[in-house]
Amino acid sequence: MDEQRQAAAEEEPGYGIGAVARRLGVPAPTLRTWNLRYGVGPSRRSPGGHRRYDARDLWRLQEMNRLIKNGVPAADAAREVLRIQVIPAPAAPENGRPAVAAEPAEPLPEAAHRPVIPTVDMLARAAVTLDSRSVSDWIGAALARHGVLWTWEELVLPVFEVIVRRQVESGASIEVEHLFSDRVMAALIRCAERPAHPINVSPVLLACAEDEQHSLPLHTLAAVLATEHRVETRLLGARTPYSALADAMRRLGPSVVFVWSQQVSTGDPAPLLSLPALRPPSRIVAGGPGWWEGLPQPIPHVTTFQNALTRILSALR
Repeated sequence: MDEQRQAAAEEEPGYGIGAVARRLGVPAPTLRTWNLRYGVGPSRRSPGGHRRYDARDLWRLQEMNRLIKNGVPAADAAREVLRIQVIPAPAAPENGRPAVAAEPAEPLPEAAHRPVIPTVDMLARAAVTLDSRSVSDWIGAALARHGVLWTWEELVLPVFEVIVRRQVESGASIEVEHLFSDRVMAALIRCAERPAHPINVSPVLLACAEDEQHSLPLHTLAAVLATEHRVETRLLGARTPYSALADAMRRLGPSVVFVWSQQVSTGDPAPLLSLPALRPPSRIVAGGPGWWEGLPQPIPHVTTFQNALTRILSALR
């Protein structure tokens, strides 16, 4: 009789706990614990009265398992996956059998149709474990929901602080910094694409000072200008020789030239005076904490994103 009941249960829609355990490589007792403690478990009953996991349940468990393997505490992982509302398309059939032999999952409630937004600790753990996929996905989700500045100030900068602390304490983690910087830059570059209907005729030209290698703040500024203000930019990036910047100015005739210096070693203001005087003139703005005192009077110095935006936008009007 028990064998008959088991066989009947296996034929019902969805997944039983044994099938889920085999698929995820997670013991059935652990799955029961996740269900009892955190509410991450089967969400429906079959006509035969058995608890069954549907497509949404299975995907949540996969995400929870991945987060825990990346060092996220189980309770935090459960809170994150329970917020998930959109799931990917079902996986391709395996051995001729559907990935989830079930009726369509119930529509997710409106509050669930949001991607996971990580905490600083979650994002830092993903970076430390070199989980580039999670870093990319979470940065993208934060940008989509909260915008560029929120993501930069509330997630990216705090994670960099964690990484720098690790470097100071252990002398390691340069690979963590490189991976995290690469994933953040990739997401920002997508945001900074030319707006469909830019408000400016002449682009805003963004460049690092010569020998300045920290270009992420420039990518952030370009992304904010594009996504929130419909401003077209050209970004020359890190270590831009002043001769190259001058050539770009002559070719583009930019309305604003924003030059970034983060380190004192790159903040000599004298080369700014050698930049070409164009007609109509380009407004030159010096940004960042690296600039020395004694900037030429016509060149404003800004150290916050809001001040940079104000200076650039006012020059476009």
